[in-house]
Amino acid sequence: MKQHTIQDTFTLSSVGLHTGLNITATFRPAPENTGICLRRVDLPKQPCYQALADYVSATERGTVLERGKWKISTVEHALSALYALGVDNCIIDVDGPEMPILDGSARLFVKEIQRVGLQEQDAEQQVYVVTEPIEYISEHGHRIRVEPCDHFEVDVTIAFPSVLLREQHATLQDIKDYPQEIAVARTFCFVREIEPLLRVGLIKGGDLKNALVIYETEMSQDGMDYFCDKMGQPHMDATKLGYLSPLNYLNEPARHKLLDVIGDFSLLGLRLQGRIIAYKPGHTFNTQCVRRLRNQILSE
Repeated sequence: MKQHTIQDTFTLSSVGLHTGLNITATFRPAPENTGICLRRVDLPKQPCYQALADYVSATERGTVLERGKWKISTVEHALSALYALGVDNCIIDVDGPEMPILDGSARLFVKEIQRVGLQEQDAEQQVYVVTEPIEYISEHGHRIRVEPCDHFEVDVTIAFPSVLLREQHATLQDIKDYPQEIAVARTFCFVREIEPLLRVGLIKGGDLKNALVIYETEMSQDGMDYFCDKMGQPHMDATKLGYLSPLNYLNEPARHKLLDVIGDFSLLGLRLQGRIIAYKPGHTFNTQCVRRLRNQILSE
């Protein structure tokens, strides 16, 4: 199959999840064999590097790429959309240290890619065909298995020690279903995770419009009031546990983890023909596996 780039430039803007800065990302067509490259237009000489696992420097609340002064956080949603919609070559101009969070999903990236359309190029896609199973297992029980398949497929199971979110499953058997089935799934987090971060001035751009927030450990009313004030939301009853915004799907968290897996695996720098089966995936383990697989591919 031939490589593709986008037919025209498009721009998306919103706050950055961590900095709270207003961030603009402009997606531009790129020549064949460019790959997906991110350019920091706000830095001297506008450093630009390809989105590869080699540059992953942190993974705590998203995938961070870094090389010298070039650093861009939360790249996984845009990368997921580009990979799923078949964009092989694109230059993304970013005017800050992270991608815009938008609504916490890949929906708007997909919408704009579909709007401008794709341009077929002369070069063939670079595809790694999985010929035998490869399995990675962490000491904490995370597992990713990559096995032969005649197309690209992803199967994800998540599990949390939570009364509201124990085990969920999501699968994508046909990449063409990504826009309807996966792209709109929002990132999620627990109040118990983000409340301490808010108190030390982190997650400055977070609110209930760009994340699915799960409240499953009761806190004091004063604590809930503080949380709501920081999130720019009306005060809520601290005794009522549950999701603080409506779900798009009953298994939306699992679907979002699948979205993340695709974004992180795009850091291979080439297409993958095979099935990814992930149990308890997360950015840290995802990118560790991708780095190991990329090193294996480069050594073959």
